[in-house]
Amino acid sequence: MNGEQTPAYVYVYAVAAPAPRLPALLPGVHGVEDAPVTLLAPLDAAPGAPAFVTSRVPATHWSEDVLRTRFEDLAWLEGTARAHHHVVEVLAAHTTVLPLRIATLYRDDDRALAALREQLPAFAERLALFARHTEYGVKAYVAPDPPDPPGPGAPAPEAGTGTASPAPPSPGKAYLQARRAQHHAREDRYRQAGRAAERIAATAARYATRAVRHPAQTGPLGRGERGERGENVLNDAYLVPDGLADAFRAAVMETVSDLPDVRVEVTGPWAPYSFATLPVPPAPTGTAETPGPRP
Repeated sequence: MNGEQTPAYVYVYAVAAPAPRLPALLPGVHGVEDAPVTLLAPLDAAPGAPAFVTSRVPATHWSEDVLRTRFEDLAWLEGTARAHHHVVEVLAAHTTVLPLRIATLYRDDDRALAALREQLPAFAERLALFARHTEYGVKAYVAPDPPDPPGPGAPAPEAGTGTASPAPPSPGKAYLQARRAQHHAREDRYRQAGRAAERIAATAARYATRAVRHPAQTGPLGRGERGERGENVLNDAYLVPDGLADAFRAAVMETVSDLPDVRVEVTGPWAPYSFATLPVPPAPTGTAETPGPRP
């Protein structure tokens, strides 16, 4: 062995407001690649100034060329996002955090500190907005369509015995009637979904200080936390004062209590991922910052 150290990058999870418990808490926290987590702040930082939450990661695993391939590996991406999210959630339980995108990297401490200094006013402003607030998600789903009616060529149900009844419609007419009823039911479900979206927005505005409307989710993500069938038609995020969280959740659920074909989930509490986006200034020379998807 020649004693040379493996080149490492600085991986940044979040910007954190200082808190008394953090120095004692972080030595037990590990992030991506099971790397220890530490705080990084300028030595001349003013009391109460934000700090980066960082790990050291092997440069050979996190170069731009390697990451281009890794971001196509869903298993790696999921594991990295989970590790990143774990660090952010641990921090959020003890202080105010501004989550950063996964794979936010700098070549060394000096470059990371230069970026931190450059954005300190913006970081401080956003952390002040997040103080004593938490993100909650609100998702609405409409009931799935029933099975299609049998086609005109399907055998008719057997006639019952007893009192005579009017002659059934022809197979073709019965099929068209069933399709028409299915279409009307679908239109009604979507009308209910529209009313639910309007009510949720109006109700949430009484409690939340910020709101973001995300695209509706599809595939496995579109089934919600309980995995039930249905189509996701609303995917909102709200920044809610901590003292109003219970009232917010109850009020949102109450808005759709009379809409039988709409199911609503309130998720959270979450760190404020949906509200963390900041204008990114040009990176200092030599920075290896690599944007990636947010967890």
